[in-house]
Amino acid sequence: MDCYRPFFLMWALFNTLWVGVLAGANMDCPLGDVESLVNNFGDPYESPIDNFGVAEATDDVGAHVSQEILKAANLPQNVEWLKSIRRRIHEHPELAYEEFETSKLIRQELDSMSISYRYPMAKTGVVASIGTGNPPFVALRADMDALPIQEAVEWEHKSKIPGRMHACGHDAHVTMLVGAAKILQQRRHYLQGTVILIFQPAEESGAGAKKMIEEGALENVEAIFAMHVSSYYPTHVIGSKPGPLLAGCGFFKAVITGKGGHAAIPQHSIDPVLAGSASVVSLQHLVSREANPLDSQVVSVAAFNGGGALNVIPDSVTIGGTFRAFSNDSIYKLRQRIEEVILGQAAVHRCTAVVDFFEKEDQFYPPTINDKVMNDHVLRVAADLVGSKNLKLVPPMMGAEDFSFYTEVIPAAFFYIGMRNEAIGSIHSGHSPSFMIDENVLPIGAAMHAAIAERYLNEHKPRTKQFN
Repeated sequence: MDCYRPFFLMWALFNTLWVGVLAGANMDCPLGDVESLVNNFGDPYESPIDNFGVAEATDDVGAHVSQEILKAANLPQNVEWLKSIRRRIHEHPELAYEEFETSKLIRQELDSMSISYRYPMAKTGVVASIGTGNPPFVALRADMDALPIQEAVEWEHKSKIPGRMHACGHDAHVTMLVGAAKILQQRRHYLQGTVILIFQPAEESGAGAKKMIEEGALENVEAIFAMHVSSYYPTHVIGSKPGPLLAGCGFFKAVITGKGGHAAIPQHSIDPVLAGSASVVSLQHLVSREANPLDSQVVSVAAFNGGGALNVIPDSVTIGGTFRAFSNDSIYKLRQRIEEVILGQAAVHRCTAVVDFFEKEDQFYPPTINDKVMNDHVLRVAADLVGSKNLKLVPPMMGAEDFSFYTEVIPAAFFYIGMRNEAIGSIHSGHSPSFMIDENVLPIGAAMHAAIAERYLNEHKPRTKQFN
């Protein structure tokens, strides 16, 4: 009989599945009602044979889950709630490591949802968790800090703090993650693992991500996702790409010292202006003559300061700027060569130089590199939420983002969510005093966060066999 055992097992499985299909035909189960799916068929992420670790979740089921999440995000009361949170944050912008009121607002909302969290992390950061408390662990991140910019937009909820503004959309980022928290908490019984919500300080300066990692924000986490609003794409469009997305970034400042004197008798001076000028010209050759043309790099001198009188050669000058590249190798090579060029040109002109790369101030960011598998996950979820016609393969940019510190530790994906709306003036790029958010992006962003996390957990849950 043992030789027939596999046949009988397969026959029993077939009959079980067939009876289930016949019974299901008479069930009152609305197509988009995930709760009904669970009640009638069990876990919506499992196909009938998934209990045996054979089949993966179907795209149709994932799409149903995404649509249920989007429906929840778009409830009128939720949309108004999201707008109110974003406006409260926008009115009270706080700079890096000063996000105390923003953090307090986040914690109040989490408390109202009975969501546990750790605080403080990296001074003002919050790390919350939703789900089983068991693996897998997936993280979602939002940055909290504002910019030292005077807002030029005249509207009811304009910044109330002079010289400070949420000009890069971090108020929207926080709002969308708080919105995702509400959705995920309501759907926590569907989660096959744990979602970690990272509300991070100091993205604009101070490398808040690095400090959050150092304080344990990624403990047990196996993947992380984040989004950024973009005025380049219409509202609801999702843009991303695998591999390098944003450049690594460093800054430098060099003080070149010579010997000052009267400009009418330059032979009695050692001219640091000449040494600085030669350094600026030579630095431009690093990219044009030393870098592979297929390896995009930037070296820009953005500051040259020295002297005050038109007839006096100064004792010293200061030059400074930024350098960017899409690989750590290229970034560190540029750093080395910038220092060599400045010191060399100073020596040629009988001067001395000191070059500071601000590494003690954490002003050195690695490239942001999207893991292909994680990026594909984002695009699958986005296709179900906004439709494949609203997905964009975006080009890499020379801008930098401290989310890159997360990408160096675990698989990660960073993507853009469009919020361009010419009808309301949402057309200005980040860091502009005229920057404005189309608030219609808030529910779709909350839904993206929630769907990415829930579907990741259920697609990566541990598989257990029912029989040998």
